[in-house]
Amino acid sequence: MAKYKQECIFGIRAVMEAIQQEKEIDKVMFRQGNRGELFQQLFTLVRERGIPFQYVPEEAFKAFADRNHQGVLAEVAPVPYRELDEVLDEVEARGRVPFVLILDRITDVRNFGGIVRSAECAGVDAVVIPNKNSAKISSDALKTSAGALYRVPVCRALNLKRVVRELKFRRGIRVYAATEKAEKVYTAADMRVPVAIVLGSEDKGIDEGLLAVVTDRVRIPQQGEIESLNVSAAAAVMMFEVVRQRGGE
Repeated sequence: MAKYKQECIFGIRAVMEAIQQEKEIDKVMFRQGNRGELFQQLFTLVRERGIPFQYVPEEAFKAFADRNHQGVLAEVAPVPYRELDEVLDEVEARGRVPFVLILDRITDVRNFGGIVRSAECAGVDAVVIPNKNSAKISSDALKTSAGALYRVPVCRALNLKRVVRELKFRRGIRVYAATEKAEKVYTAADMRVPVAIVLGSEDKGIDEGLLAVVTDRVRIPQQGEIESLNVSAAAAVMMFEVVRQRGGE
Protein backbone atom coordinates (compact mmCIF):
# COMPACT_ATOMS: atom_id res chain seq x y z
CA MET A 1 0.00 0.00 0.00
CA ALA A 2 2.56 2.60 -1.15
CA LYS A 3 -0.26 5.12 -1.34
CA TYR A 4 -0.22 5.37 2.44
CA LYS A 5 3.46 6.04 3.11
CA GLN A 6 2.55 9.05 5.22
CA GLU A 7 1.14 8.82 8.72
CA CYS A 8 -2.48 7.70 8.98
CA ILE A 9 -5.05 7.81 11.78
CA PHE A 10 -7.79 5.18 11.95
CA GLY A 11 -11.20 5.18 13.61
CA ILE A 12 -13.97 7.71 14.15
CA ARG A 13 -13.04 8.93 17.62
CA ALA A 14 -9.31 9.01 16.86
CA VAL A 15 -9.85 11.16 13.78
CA MET A 16 -12.23 13.48 15.64
CA GLU A 17 -9.64 13.92 18.37
CA ALA A 18 -6.90 14.64 15.84
CA ILE A 19 -9.02 17.34 14.19
CA GLN A 20 -9.95 18.91 17.52
CA GLN A 21 -6.27 18.94 18.51
CA GLU A 22 -5.50 20.88 15.31
CA LYS A 23 -3.43 18.07 13.80
CA GLU A 24 -2.62 18.69 10.13
CA ILE A 25 -5.06 16.48 8.22
CA ASP A 26 -4.49 16.17 4.45
CA LYS A 27 -7.61 14.16 3.67
CA VAL A 28 -10.20 11.95 5.35
CA MET A 29 -11.52 8.84 3.64
CA PHE A 30 -14.91 7.41 4.54
CA ARG A 31 -16.10 3.93 3.68
CA GLN A 32 -19.16 4.07 1.47
CA GLY A 33 -22.31 3.36 3.45
CA ASN A 34 -21.01 4.56 6.82
CA ARG A 35 -23.87 5.50 9.13
CA GLY A 36 -24.51 6.33 12.76
CA GLU A 37 -24.64 9.32 15.07
CA LEU A 38 -20.92 9.34 15.87
CA PHE A 39 -20.01 9.12 12.20
CA GLN A 40 -22.35 12.03 11.48
CA GLN A 41 -20.60 14.10 14.14
CA LEU A 42 -17.24 13.41 12.48
CA PHE A 43 -18.61 14.18 9.03
CA THR A 44 -20.01 17.51 10.27
CA LEU A 45 -16.67 18.38 11.88
CA VAL A 46 -14.78 17.59 8.69
CA ARG A 47 -17.13 19.78 6.66
CA GLU A 48 -16.97 22.64 9.17
CA ARG A 49 -13.15 22.64 9.15
CA GLY A 50 -12.98 22.48 5.35
CA ILE A 51 -10.92 19.28 5.38
CA PRO A 52 -10.83 17.44 2.03
CA PHE A 53 -12.66 14.11 2.12
CA GLN A 54 -13.84 11.35 -0.16
CA TYR A 55 -15.93 8.19 -0.02
CA VAL A 56 -14.13 4.99 -0.97
CA PRO A 57 -15.36 1.39 -1.40
CA GLU A 58 -14.98 -1.29 1.26
CA GLU A 59 -12.06 -2.81 -0.68
CA ALA A 60 -9.91 0.23 0.08
CA PHE A 61 -9.87 -0.76 3.77
CA LYS A 62 -8.92 -4.43 3.28
CA ALA A 63 -5.25 -3.69 3.83
CA PHE A 64 -6.14 -2.33 7.28
CA ALA A 65 -8.22 -5.28 8.46
CA ASP A 66 -6.04 -5.56 11.57
CA ARG A 67 -6.94 -2.00 12.58
CA ASN A 68 -10.14 -0.90 14.26
CA HIS A 69 -10.67 1.60 11.44
CA GLN A 70 -14.52 1.75 11.55
CA GLY A 71 -14.44 2.74 7.90
CA VAL A 72 -12.53 5.98 8.55
CA LEU A 73 -8.95 6.85 7.66
CA ALA A 74 -7.22 10.23 7.88
CA GLU A 75 -3.97 11.04 6.11
CA VAL A 76 -1.74 13.33 8.17
CA ALA A 77 0.56 15.87 6.53
CA PRO A 78 4.25 15.20 7.31
CA VAL A 79 4.91 18.97 7.31
CA PRO A 80 2.50 21.47 8.90
CA TYR A 81 0.67 23.95 6.69
CA ARG A 82 0.98 27.66 7.51
CA GLU A 83 -1.45 30.58 7.57
CA LEU A 84 -0.72 32.95 4.69
CA ASP A 85 -1.39 36.10 6.72
CA GLU A 86 1.06 34.93 9.36
CA VAL A 87 3.76 34.24 6.77
CA LEU A 88 3.28 37.60 5.04
CA ASP A 89 3.40 39.45 8.37
CA GLU A 90 6.78 37.81 9.01
CA VAL A 91 7.99 38.69 5.51
CA GLU A 92 7.03 42.35 5.91
CA ALA A 93 8.58 42.48 9.40
CA ARG A 94 11.89 41.39 7.83
CA GLY A 95 11.63 44.18 5.27
CA ARG A 96 11.38 41.80 2.31
CA VAL A 97 9.34 42.42 -0.83
CA PRO A 98 6.66 39.68 -0.75
CA PHE A 99 6.84 36.93 -3.35
CA VAL A 100 3.97 34.43 -3.38
CA LEU A 101 3.19 31.47 -5.64
CA ILE A 102 -0.43 30.29 -6.11
CA LEU A 103 -1.04 26.84 -7.61
CA ASP A 104 -4.51 26.16 -9.01
CA ARG A 105 -5.58 22.53 -9.53
CA ILE A 106 -2.06 21.11 -9.80
CA THR A 107 -2.61 17.53 -8.68
CA ASP A 108 0.56 15.74 -9.80
CA VAL A 109 2.80 15.33 -6.75
CA ARG A 110 5.97 15.31 -8.87
CA ASN A 111 5.08 18.62 -10.47
CA PHE A 112 4.15 20.00 -7.06
CA GLY A 113 7.42 18.87 -5.50
CA GLY A 114 9.45 20.16 -8.46
CA ILE A 115 7.74 23.55 -8.30
CA VAL A 116 8.43 23.92 -4.58
CA ARG A 117 12.06 22.97 -5.17
CA SER A 118 12.36 25.81 -7.71
CA ALA A 119 10.41 28.10 -5.36
CA GLU A 120 12.96 27.56 -2.59
CA CYS A 121 15.81 28.36 -4.97
CA ALA A 122 14.00 31.50 -6.19
CA GLY A 123 13.28 32.83 -2.71
CA VAL A 124 9.49 32.42 -2.77
CA ASP A 125 7.98 33.34 0.59
CA ALA A 126 4.86 31.15 0.43
CA VAL A 127 3.17 28.63 -1.85
CA VAL A 128 -0.64 28.66 -1.74
CA ILE A 129 -2.73 25.64 -2.75
CA PRO A 130 -6.48 24.99 -2.58
CA ASN A 131 -7.88 22.59 0.01
CA LYS A 132 -9.35 20.43 -2.75
CA ASN A 133 -8.14 19.38 -6.20
CA SER A 134 -4.48 19.81 -5.34
CA ALA A 135 -1.42 17.71 -4.64
CA LYS A 136 -0.58 17.60 -0.96
CA ILE A 137 2.59 17.40 1.12
CA SER A 138 3.15 13.65 0.80
CA SER A 139 6.32 11.57 1.06
CA ASP A 140 6.57 11.53 -2.76
CA ALA A 141 6.22 15.32 -2.93
CA LEU A 142 8.87 15.72 -0.24
CA LYS A 143 11.28 13.51 -2.16
CA THR A 144 10.71 15.36 -5.45
CA SER A 145 11.17 18.70 -3.73
CA ALA A 146 14.60 17.59 -2.45
CA GLY A 147 13.54 18.70 1.02
CA ALA A 148 12.35 22.16 -0.08
CA LEU A 149 8.90 21.44 1.40
CA TYR A 150 10.57 21.60 4.82
CA ARG A 151 11.77 25.14 4.04
CA VAL A 152 9.07 26.86 1.98
CA PRO A 153 5.81 27.62 3.80
CA VAL A 154 2.82 25.95 2.13
CA CYS A 155 -0.58 27.52 2.84
CA ARG A 156 -3.96 25.94 2.11
CA ALA A 157 -7.02 28.00 1.19
CA LEU A 158 -10.71 27.22 0.84
CA ASN A 159 -11.12 29.84 -1.88
CA LEU A 160 -8.26 31.03 -4.10
CA LYS A 161 -10.31 33.92 -5.47
CA ARG A 162 -10.69 35.27 -1.95
CA VAL A 163 -6.95 34.89 -1.43
CA VAL A 164 -6.23 36.87 -4.60
CA ARG A 165 -8.62 39.67 -3.63
CA GLU A 166 -7.06 39.94 -0.18
CA LEU A 167 -3.55 40.01 -1.61
CA LYS A 168 -4.53 42.76 -4.04
CA PHE A 169 -6.67 45.01 -1.91
CA ARG A 170 -5.41 44.42 1.63
CA ARG A 171 -1.74 43.70 0.98
CA GLY A 172 -1.14 45.73 -2.17
CA ILE A 173 0.34 42.72 -3.98
CA ARG A 174 0.14 42.47 -7.76
CA VAL A 175 -1.17 39.11 -8.88
CA TYR A 176 -0.04 37.85 -12.29
CA ALA A 177 -1.62 34.79 -13.91
CA ALA A 178 0.64 32.82 -16.26
CA THR A 179 -1.59 31.74 -19.15
CA GLU A 180 -1.19 31.22 -22.89
CA LYS A 181 -4.42 33.26 -23.27
CA ALA A 182 -2.57 36.46 -22.35
CA GLU A 183 -1.29 39.09 -24.77
CA LYS A 184 1.42 40.54 -22.52
CA VAL A 185 4.76 38.70 -22.41
CA TYR A 186 5.87 37.88 -18.86
CA THR A 187 9.07 39.96 -19.11
CA ALA A 188 6.93 43.09 -19.58
CA ALA A 189 5.34 42.71 -16.14
CA ASP A 190 6.87 44.66 -13.25
CA MET A 191 7.89 42.06 -10.68
CA ARG A 192 10.11 44.28 -8.56
CA VAL A 193 7.04 45.16 -6.51
CA PRO A 194 5.22 42.81 -4.09
CA VAL A 195 4.04 40.05 -6.39
CA ALA A 196 2.09 36.79 -6.56
CA ILE A 197 2.18 34.43 -9.54
CA VAL A 198 -0.71 32.10 -10.35
CA LEU A 199 -0.15 28.87 -12.29
CA GLY A 200 -2.69 26.27 -13.34
CA SER A 201 -2.63 22.63 -14.36
CA GLU A 202 -1.49 21.66 -17.84
CA ASP A 203 -4.84 20.10 -18.78
CA LYS A 204 -7.28 22.57 -17.20
CA GLY A 205 -5.24 25.73 -16.86
CA ILE A 206 -6.29 28.42 -14.38
CA ASP A 207 -9.94 28.57 -13.37
CA GLU A 208 -11.81 31.28 -15.32
CA GLY A 209 -13.20 32.77 -12.11
CA LEU A 210 -9.69 33.08 -10.74
CA LEU A 211 -8.41 34.64 -13.97
CA ALA A 212 -11.15 37.27 -13.65
CA VAL A 213 -9.78 38.63 -10.37
CA VAL A 214 -6.01 38.76 -10.98
CA THR A 215 -4.17 42.02 -11.61
CA ASP A 216 -2.94 41.00 -15.05
CA ARG A 217 -2.31 38.02 -17.33
CA VAL A 218 1.05 37.20 -18.86
CA ARG A 219 2.34 34.51 -21.19
CA ILE A 220 5.60 32.73 -21.85
CA PRO A 221 6.32 32.93 -25.60
CA GLN A 222 6.94 29.61 -27.36
CA GLN A 223 8.18 28.59 -30.77
CA GLY A 224 7.62 24.83 -30.82
CA GLU A 225 4.52 22.91 -31.77
CA ILE A 226 3.66 21.53 -28.34
CA GLU A 227 0.85 23.64 -26.89
CA SER A 228 2.29 24.33 -23.45
CA LEU A 229 5.26 23.90 -21.15
CA ASN A 230 5.23 21.43 -18.31
CA VAL A 231 3.83 23.43 -15.38
CA SER A 232 6.97 22.87 -13.32
CA ALA A 233 9.09 24.34 -16.15
CA ALA A 234 6.69 27.25 -16.61
CA ALA A 235 6.79 27.94 -12.88
CA ALA A 236 10.60 28.06 -12.93
CA VAL A 237 10.60 30.51 -15.87
CA MET A 238 8.17 32.82 -14.07
CA MET A 239 9.86 32.64 -10.69
CA PHE A 240 13.34 33.32 -11.99
CA GLU A 241 12.07 36.32 -13.93
CA VAL A 242 11.23 37.75 -10.50
CA VAL A 243 14.76 36.95 -9.36
CA ARG A 244 16.20 38.61 -12.51
CA GLN A 245 14.15 41.77 -12.14
CA ARG A 246 15.03 42.07 -8.48
CA GLY A 247 18.70 41.88 -9.30
CA GLY A 248 19.24 38.40 -7.95
CA GLU A 249 18.72 39.60 -4.39
